[in-house]
Amino acid sequence: MSDTLHPLTGTPGLTPARRAPGLSLADRLAAFRAGLGPRAGGLVWRPEPRFPGSVVAGRQLMAGNFRFGGALMDAPGRSPWDIAPPNEAFRDALHGFEWLGDLAALPKAEGRATAQAWVLDWARRYGRGRGPGWTPDLTGRRQIRWITHALFLLNGMERDESRAFHRVLGRQAAFLATRWQRATPGLARFEALTGLVYSACALMGMEGQLDPALEALGNECAREIDAQGGIATRNPEDLLEVFVLLTWIAQLLAETGRGTDPAVDGAIQRIAPTLRSLRHADGSLVRAHGGGRGAPGRLVAALVLSGVRPTQAKGLAMGFARLAQGRVTVIADAAPPMTGPRATSAHAGTLGFEMTSADDPLIVACGSGARFEPEWRMVGRATDSHSTLCLEGYASARLAPGYAADGSERPPLADGPAEVLVQDKATEAGLGVTMSHDGWRRTHGLTHLRNLTLEDNGTLLRGEDALAAFTPADRTQLDAAYARLPSDKGLRYALRFHLHPEVKASLDLGGTAVSLTLPSGETWVFRHSGNGVLSLKPSLYFDGRRLRPRATKQIVLSARMKGYGTVVGWSLARPIAFLPHGRLPPGRT
Repeated sequence: MSDTLHPLTGTPGLTPARRAPGLSLADRLAAFRAGLGPRAGGLVWRPEPRFPGSVVAGRQLMAGNFRFGGALMDAPGRSPWDIAPPNEAFRDALHGFEWLGDLAALPKAEGRATAQAWVLDWARRYGRGRGPGWTPDLTGRRQIRWITHALFLLNGMERDESRAFHRVLGRQAAFLATRWQRATPGLARFEALTGLVYSACALMGMEGQLDPALEALGNECAREIDAQGGIATRNPEDLLEVFVLLTWIAQLLAETGRGTDPAVDGAIQRIAPTLRSLRHADGSLVRAHGGGRGAPGRLVAALVLSGVRPTQAKGLAMGFARLAQGRVTVIADAAPPMTGPRATSAHAGTLGFEMTSADDPLIVACGSGARFEPEWRMVGRATDSHSTLCLEGYASARLAPGYAADGSERPPLADGPAEVLVQDKATEAGLGVTMSHDGWRRTHGLTHLRNLTLEDNGTLLRGEDALAAFTPADRTQLDAAYARLPSDKGLRYALRFHLHPEVKASLDLGGTAVSLTLPSGETWVFRHSGNGVLSLKPSLYFDGRRLRPRATKQIVLSARMKGYGTVVGWSLARPIAFLPHGRLPPGRT
């Protein structure tokens, strides 16, 4: 978040243009042709919704408050299809119909008439293959919601309305059968295939699609979910959503008498320990690479539904290192970010960490700004938006060139750390991890090293960060970087520790420490080894459940490097009591 340079590219004034929304011509043609074949004859199975909706959200919808994709549109008495979506996320949320569960959650079926009216209005306007909702992933998402809420929707419908509903279900099923493979690999493709499996199990006349759909799903599980239960994007929330879909499929196959599918069950077995290792003490996921904390209760519900025995991944979990003692968890990003065309949500946050004490997040990343305006998405992906060491004007990973010219909102990461090394350690006092990355080696000849140790039953986190030029070639590169500087004052860098918005922070002990108070009343103290300037500065926290980014603070430890190496030590401690003259108990430096 530099004042003069774009935080990811280090170049002035690059702001991506908006991409015009729209379907591909191939999707439009496939949606049209899907209505020309045999029609589904009705529902032979009506699976129940697996995750309950929100009564509060249902009431808001009934009042005409449409809150999706980081935007709020107030349109009482109007159909949602009369609203011009303010952004892509809003549009996708509407046409994905996840909100249907919120209307179904209202007591005494208060939301049924509204849900029926909006579904039938969608069918009239877009049911023949028109409109923005005919992408494979959105169609799969919508198909799952329509099928699982069919009983809720069909109750009280007129015969011609019921026929129209079934007709669109059949068209969507036929569309998915021909277009699922065109969905983007990863979560989007799993959504499309899950919609096809639901169609094959629930719709009369679609039974023949089940075996091909399961075979395709098995191939995707083998290709996209690695042996350690991770996915290529390293997005924890996306991994959770893939896991949720697979548990729904496993449950559906069991309920319809199909039995287990080895590929689906194997993927579930691999993912469950990884998700447990990506979970903080408060039950939320680590926020990284475009993923959020996860909907409240969703992870626990999915783990329970999976039936997988509680275990955690050994070593790294999808490239994340986890330290846990007492009521405290520390989760650090200890692997290179994804690069290449699919890396449109990857963050330049290598070696960044989050820390949670019991139910209270303490140290966080700014998170994903994808649900807000495009410029916020870019800010969220910057190195400066993570709790790690930041080299002024240079990110640890860089965007593909030319992204502003092509009008893309989601430019991929094209270059990042080539080598990230990790070593776990255990001491009598606690657990630790030593990590390094070479993201600045090409530009400056520098390697960033970080050592984290969680001690004393989770009441003390010790940290040490270093920058070093190891080889003669590295030192030549660093000398060249020094020569480019306008003065001989050294290379500016900073350690950043972003705080959760609920944390109250204040400089203490004459500006040599920062006192942090959590909502529970628990107090932590940040201190450092002395070679740097300590300050509190503004920061942002991106919460997809809010309409705007939340204001918060960050601890910034600023310093300059002049030689071939520099080291900064720091600690976060939960003191029992302070000793006189502002000194902490022994060992709490």
